[in-house]
Amino acid sequence: MGSMVKSHSKFEHIAITGASSGIGAALAQFYAGQGVMLSLIARNEGRLQEVVGLCKKEGAIVHTALIDVTDRENLAGFLLEANQRKPIDLLIANAGISTGTGGVLHGEPMDQVRRLFEVNVTGVLNTIEPVLPEMTRRGRGQIALMSSLAGFRGWPGAPAYCASKAAVKVYGESLRGALAGAGVGVSVICPGFVESRITAVNDFPMPFFMSAPRAAEIIAKSLEKNKGRICFPFRAYIVTWLIAALPDGLAQVILKATPAKTAQE
Repeated sequence: MGSMVKSHSKFEHIAITGASSGIGAALAQFYAGQGVMLSLIARNEGRLQEVVGLCKKEGAIVHTALIDVTDRENLAGFLLEANQRKPIDLLIANAGISTGTGGVLHGEPMDQVRRLFEVNVTGVLNTIEPVLPEMTRRGRGQIALMSSLAGFRGWPGAPAYCASKAAVKVYGESLRGALAGAGVGVSVICPGFVESRITAVNDFPMPFFMSAPRAAEIIAKSLEKNKGRICFPFRAYIVTWLIAALPDGLAQVILKATPAKTAQE
């Protein structure tokens, strides 16, 4: 996955969903260090164990679970048990999926849309639900929600994905303000195209493409500063922000030429 520049972190116990690949795996490796506790959640055992091996080589204490984030009960059980071992300092709700309208004239298959919202939105709620009360009770902690630059504006090639990430973005921004007096920080992460299993299936050009280790480094440094919104790469963020600021009619003309992500029938 390439090299990354590590630095001392204030977080001693980090829990990450979607930790077996992409940004989740890169973040686990970034935070792995002597005595650091990692609670890693994913669905693919083989990929997850590869990440575990790399983290343990760095001296990290690693606990894992094979859980789909839509499984509210089992996810809560694992996270509460993890928090009892050592209070979770940083919770990263990273797990997500991506699909689009490619080859489907009527938009997206509705089963696909519902599944995407279950993972990308409900899965985020399932992740933070067990840990947030514990953090507010202690009066400290950090929560990071994985959104996307796609959450700034609806793109015709991926309606459900954009909508799900917009929901996570706005919820996280609102939650940050709501928890400002509780000692719990909330950060919304909005990446552009980053090396992952999601982007690996894209058959179109991905401007400002970034490696997962570099993305993890940017995210980790920003979380150390408790930044509310973590958007990168910068040029992609500016382009996205400008398109989102345009009148809808003009934005629709520009976006009409953008490619569609692959649909899953």
